[in-house]
Order: sequence, then C-alpha cells, then structure tokens
Amino acid sequence: MNDTTVPYEEALTRYEPAMGLEVHVELSTATKMFCGCATEFGAEPNTQTCPVCLGLPGALPVVNGAAVESAIRIGLALNCQIAQWCRFARKNYFYPDMPKNFQTSQYDEPIAFDGWLDVEVPANEAGEPAFTFRVEIERAHMEEDTGKSTHMGGATGRIHGAEYSVVDYNRAGIPLIEIVTKPLLGAGERAPEVARAYVSVLRDLLRALDVTHGRMEQGNIRCDANVSLMPIGSEVLGTRTETKNVNSLRSIERAVRYEITRHAAVLDAGRSILQETRHWHEDTGITTSGRPKSDADDYRYFPEPDLVPVAPSREEVERLRATLPEDPAQRRRRLQSDWGYSDLEMRDVVNAGAVEVIEETVAAGASPAAARKWWTGDLARRANADGVAVTDLGVTPAHIAELDGLVTGGRLNDSMARLVLDGVVAGEGGPTQVADAHGLELVQDDGALQAAVEAVIASNAGVVEKIRGGKVQAVGALIGQVMKEMRGQADAARARELILATLGVEGEVG
Repeated sequence: MNDTTVPYEEALTRYEPAMGLEVHVELSTATKMFCGCATEFGAEPNTQTCPVCLGLPGALPVVNGAAVESAIRIGLALNCQIAQWCRFARKNYFYPDMPKNFQTSQYDEPIAFDGWLDVEVPANEAGEPAFTFRVEIERAHMEEDTGKSTHMGGATGRIHGAEYSVVDYNRAGIPLIEIVTKPLLGAGERAPEVARAYVSVLRDLLRALDVTHGRMEQGNIRCDANVSLMPIGSEVLGTRTETKNVNSLRSIERAVRYEITRHAAVLDAGRSILQETRHWHEDTGITTSGRPKSDADDYRYFPEPDLVPVAPSREEVERLRATLPEDPAQRRRRLQSDWGYSDLEMRDVVNAGAVEVIEETVAAGASPAAARKWWTGDLARRANADGVAVTDLGVTPAHIAELDGLVTGGRLNDSMARLVLDGVVAGEGGPTQVADAHGLELVQDDGALQAAVEAVIASNAGVVEKIRGGKVQAVGALIGQVMKEMRGQADAARARELILATLGVEGEVG
C-alpha cells in the first residue's frame, strides 16, 4: 500500500528539506580490498573467492595498496584532509551475504575528511537558472563490499515472498570508498536537483581520476539518499530516512523528491517520521519501508585487530596529489570554448557520455562540429538501440576523423557517409575500406551530372514552371530527382548550381 504524499510545491511552503548523501564507489582495482581475489565483473558466481573474503576462521587480511592510493587521490580531489594515521574497524551487523558477520570498514578514523565539492546545478525546465552549490564532505572512508543475494520465486525480487535465496560472494571484498556529505541545507525546492547534480559531478570526477569504472547500472556507484524535513524557521534537523542503493541519476532526483512529499504528509498528519531505511521502486516512483535504521553505536565498532594502521607519508600524499587530473567541470568549460559549442550542445555531449571520445576525435583531425554530429547523433542512437555505451560500437575516434575527411574532401555526402558508418559498425573495416568495397563515391564528372539534370528538367515541366515563376525553393524537388537518377552519388550542391544555371534562374534557394 502506497504512503500518503502531498504535492511537492505545497510541501515546500511549510518545510525546509535537509539531505545527506552517502555514495559508495567500487574501485576498479584488479584485486579485492583485503585479498588477492580477482574483481572481474560478470564472472561465474562464487569463482572469485578465497578464505579471506569468505571470512573463514584463521584467514588473515592484507590491505590492498592500490586501493589506499585511490582513496587518497579521491580525498585530495574532494579537497579533503588526508589522515596521517588511520585504521580499520569491525562494523558488527548481520549481513546474510557477509559470512564473517562483520564488515571491515573505517569508523572514526577515515582516510580522508573535511572536504568540499562545488556542484554546478543546471537550469531546469521551469526556467530557473543554473547555480553553484557547495557540498561539504564529512569523510571518505575505505571499506569492503558485501556479497550479492538474489531472492528467487517472489513477485518483487525481494526477500519478502521469495521461496529461497542464492548468494554470490564474488562481490564480497570488492574495495569500496564511501563518500559521506555533511547535512546539505539551503537548497530549498531544488534539493532533488542538487542531489542529482552532486552525484553526476562526483561521478565525472571519479571517472577522471580513473579509480572506478563508474557504471551506475552495474552498481559501481550507488547512492544512499538521506532526507529529513524541518518546519520553516526551525534549525533542528528532522528525523531522517535513508533510501538505499539508488543507482541512476534520474532515480536519485525522483527518490529525494518523493521522500520530501511523503515526509510532509506524515508531519502534516501530526505523526512522527520513523528512522528507517527505504527501498526505491523505479517502476512506480515510490519508496517503501525497509528496516529500522540503526545509529552508529548499534554497530559496536571496534578496531580491526588483524590489520595494521594505514599511515601515508606526506611525501606519498604529495606524489599522489601531483597525479590528479584537471577538474572535469573546468575541463568541460575549456573544451566547450575550444569547440565553440552552445550550452545546449555541450549538455547533449555530456549526457551522451561523449566528452572524451569527441576530444579524441578532434585530436585525430575531425572538426568539432562533425565529431559532435556523429557521436551524439547516429552513433548515440545506435548505442541506445543496442543498449550499449557509444564507445562499445566498435567505432573509434580515428574512424570518425577519417569519415569526416571523406565528406569534407568531397568523396562522400552525408547519406553515403551513413552507409559507410553502417559498414564500420558491422566490422567491415575502416571508412575508406568500406567506401571502396561498396563503390561509394560522389560523381565528380559534370558531364554525367549535367545529363541527369537535363533529364530531370525534361520530365518535370510543372516544377520547372514554378522555379521560373519565382518559386526557387522548388528546386529541392529536382535535386531529389537528380540524386535518385544517380543512385545517391551526386553532389547536391553542384546539382543545384547546374539546375539553376540550365534554367537561367539566379538566386539562393530559400
């Protein structure tokens, strides 16, 4: 049964939303956090396990040095302080998919703390302008992922109503960084947009750092969204709920928005918010109750006795600082200026996940306009239809640069270039190879083109009369006929010139 809600705009007339966002990031290390097991995604269940990640008695963990380096780089990129000394703790809790019955995590001694990230929140469809919101970071700490439970036989895929469950421990022990914000206040009615923009900017930053694959659909980045409401004028945070494991940007915005409307309805009715975890349902756009939410004290943290503390030297921290990439937001602004894209064009490029590939295409020799046209147009549509990333189509930046060269060099028109692209996607080779194999080339012989023009003029007396009568735009119909006569291999611009010259008509086609 769905909870009662109130209209969003109405809720914001009485309450101020507060958020706390916890983002779990799976690191892309080759091995797990405390053992040498592989981390390959999609492997056969329970083939990447060992006594350490299964928590068998007597197994001793060893910290993954590459994961610690990634954690420090993330902390530095988030403008955090890096601990000179920190250690792991045991977080005691019954996880069905964590057989040792505790999670090795960090508690009050995280590797990174007290940072911030400036988030550019774009203009919205209601016409409200873009603005920058500073997200204060409380900490970024290291921990390990749990295994994955799959509940079989039920209608919802959840444990309630399931006939039985199976567990895959391949994920148990994957290195995680949990990035926890301080309470986010002051976003007002645009709080859901702030939540979405924050995770989006954070994802871009983590990808630029090359510390995670960053694929939310595969669970590389998951967000727990904490929401509470305060009566307007109050400075006391309300009771929060935590919507767990939201794994798309759109869902994060929707989940926060829904919880605001649900909290408002509960408070309006004079009832109290239950501190609990909630499940997000993408299909219905609602959350449902999970379990009562424990406070930190309930987890009975204590220092992990089997691991030595982590104590990075200042020299090591500075060495890692020197490896940080250009800030993604600044980079986008620089590239947009270099490429001459409008804000809307750049937004489309970012949404298509095509910034890097366009940069490589331009570097390979294509014009920025052509690179954007192909990657966010034809290739993006093909990728969406196939359900893959645009970079997984088998087309490289060098291919697009070569294709652009064939168009600008006069060998192909756009229609022919699309046919060539079909061949490249099909694995027939590079653009020139495909064009050669299919005999695709614009006819450059004016004699053949003139003959086609005269034939079309002779068989379209009505259109010719219109053009001579001043309706010059009608020439488009004749160009189409010429293209048909020449099986698409005519240069449309040259065909237009010849048609108008043959008819003795001057003027631009309008």
